[in-house]
Parts: sequence; C-alpha cells; structure tokens
Amino acid sequence: MTTRTRLRPAEERASSLQLAVTTALDDMKAVNVRVLDVRSLTDIVDIMVIASGNSDRHVRSIAERVVEKAKAAGFRPLGTEGERDGEWVLVDLQDVLVHVMLPRVREFYGLERLWDSGEEALPAVASPAVSHAAARRRRSSR
Repeated sequence: MTTRTRLRPAEERASSLQLAVTTALDDMKAVNVRVLDVRSLTDIVDIMVIASGNSDRHVRSIAERVVEKAKAAGFRPLGTEGERDGEWVLVDLQDVLVHVMLPRVREFYGLERLWDSGEEALPAVASPAVSHAAARRRRSSR
C-alpha cells in the first residue's frame, strides 16, 4: 500500500522556506540581503534571495548554512552551484532561489537590475541587513 503525502500550497512552502533562508543568512551575517518576489516575472521560482559575503570562504559558509537550515526545515535542495570558487554560489530550493556572491561579482552581474520589476517580498525575519537595504533603495528612488 502506498501512502500519498499531501503537498503544502506553494505560498506556504515558500514562506516557511523563506523564513529558514533568511534566518540562515542572518545567522551567518550575510551583507546587503534582498528578498524579491518574482512570481509575476517567471514560472521557474517564486522568491529570489540575493546576498553578499565578505570573502569567498564567507560566501561558501553562508551557502552551506542555507542548505543546512533548509534541510532542517524539511526542504531538500535541488542543487548548489559554484561552491568550489566561492565567488557566486547558487542554492536551488525549488520555490526559493538563493544567490550568495562577493560584492564585486554582484555589482558586475547586477541581478537586482535584471529582476528589478519584481516586488520586494517582506522579509520573514526582521534582519538589519534587509531593512537597511530597503531604506537605501527608498532614498535612492526619490
């Protein structure tokens, strides 16, 4: 006999996973964290999280902690890319895509500009890095 597990709605999965991700980023002191709701722009992912680390080792450590917290919350990552170099690590958590980069790499590729028409998702955890970035964006848009 096979038992079928009932899947949680996409919004519920994304919000609890977003909480795990933002907690991990806050724990590891990630810099300049942006949480973007890109549901209106793409069918691939619901939430995109972009964060920076201070060194390649810091970037790798942040990504590892995100994977650990996601697994602890019951979410299995589909994969990670870029851990060897540590300049840009991508963690694919199905509903949430996490980019952790060095500041120079982040500035060069400009993912925020690419996904700018996505709405800023409310952070699940009131992280000083997230609120500081939001305040800076409001000042620059004036």
